Amino acid sequence: MKNKKLKSIFVISLLLLVIFMMVNMFSSYFNIKKTAENSIANQNIVAAKSIAASMDTETYKLFLENPIKNKEYLEIKHYLEDAREKNGALHVYTLVVDSPKVSRAMIVAMPEEINEEFPIGGICTVPEEQVEMANKGLIFSTDIIADPVYGDYLTVGVPIEDQSGGNIGYLAIDISAEVINNISGKALNSSISSLVFNGLFVILMLASFLALQNWYRGELKKEVGDTEDTYQLELQSLISSVQSLRHDFSNHIQVLHGLLKLEKHDKALDYLTILSKEVHLIESIKLDVSNPGLSVLLQTKKLSAQNHNIDIHFDVLNGSFNTIKTTDLIKLLSNLIDNAIEAALELPEQERKMKIVCKVVSNNYIFEITNTGPAIKEKDKQHIFKSGFSTKKIRQGKMRGQGLFIVKEVVSRYGGGISIDSNKNQTVVRVEIPINQGKIPPSN
Repeated sequence: MKNKKLKSIFVISLLLLVIFMMVNMFSSYFNIKKTAENSIANQNIVAAKSIAASMDTETYKLFLENPIKNKEYLEIKHYLEDAREKNGALHVYTLVVDSPKVSRAMIVAMPEEINEEFPIGGICTVPEEQVEMANKGLIFSTDIIADPVYGDYLTVGVPIEDQSGGNIGYLAIDISAEVINNISGKALNSSISSLVFNGLFVILMLASFLALQNWYRGELKKEVGDTEDTYQLELQSLISSVQSLRHDFSNHIQVLHGLLKLEKHDKALDYLTILSKEVHLIESIKLDVSNPGLSVLLQTKKLSAQNHNIDIHFDVLNGSFNTIKTTDLIKLLSNLIDNAIEAALELPEQERKMKIVCKVVSNNYIFEITNTGPAIKEKDKQHIFKSGFSTKKIRQGKMRGQGLFIVKEVVSRYGGGISIDSNKNQTVVRVEIPINQGKIPPSN
């Protein structure tokens, strides 16, 4: 169910990303196109100013007095045609503005492939907004005009001033929309690679984020699972100890009941005295350890050892051991102590002994578990930390060979070391872990 939800989130995120990229591309296209239009308009306004400034205004004024195809007309048209070819414009022409709404073209320089000449005084396609600007003597530029006769183009216009500075008309230039589209296309093509790269980068970041999230959830699940397994084992051990105490208590009650029934009061009193001493012994289980997890673990293991008639002793520093995660500390000690208890149980009750040491020596944590029991063979020491290897007898339904493997894994993660010294009298497992200034390593 969670995987389906994760896939749905990924698909939705991918779709949103694609939509975002498409919107971004369209937005970029229109922005680039508008920028290209403004840039080309500004360039041609500069060109129009230059053409208007170099034009023979006196000749043009004579033409305006008699607007027909005369000598003045041909002279100005030749000048405009030469300017059109040099500038690469679609049309270059002069305008007169009769009103705020209407403009008329007077002399028009057009491409040679157009056979028909534009009539003198013909109504021009300049929109009313720009005509009104021209009527006020302002420079203007239009958006792209869709002309069914001459095609699509953008128009700019500047005033034509005579020698005295008076406005005698307008010099206009039409720039083909094809030129604008070519420039816009080149700019868009150069930006597409950047857009695609940004999109792929976002996809990669999204995939990396989801992969990291999935990895983190897996590690968290593993950590929780390991912790749960550890605490379940300790809980089972505690339950077993309580059940053992209950069984012993029931036996003690039956013995006392029998002695009292037989009216052997002295023996019953002696028996109660012995039980009282055992109760005081159990009450002494509590250890002075500041780390709560370690305290509970050691008390549980002490109770378990005493239930198995193991003589157990502790040398534990009242420290927090806070540079080791509590779960790792419990994994480490619970496996070592369980192994020691199982080994001690191989001996008669009077020979069962254990000692647990937890202290700090030379900036290192020292954990030392000593127990009586069968010696570990030298050949087994080389394999004892491997997963699945065990020197114990295989019991039905119980997995063997994982305890010391887990211990080795925890010790290695903290940069520590582990050693085993075993002979016919006792076995000592010693773990040293450096105190890393409060830095807890990540789980594998």
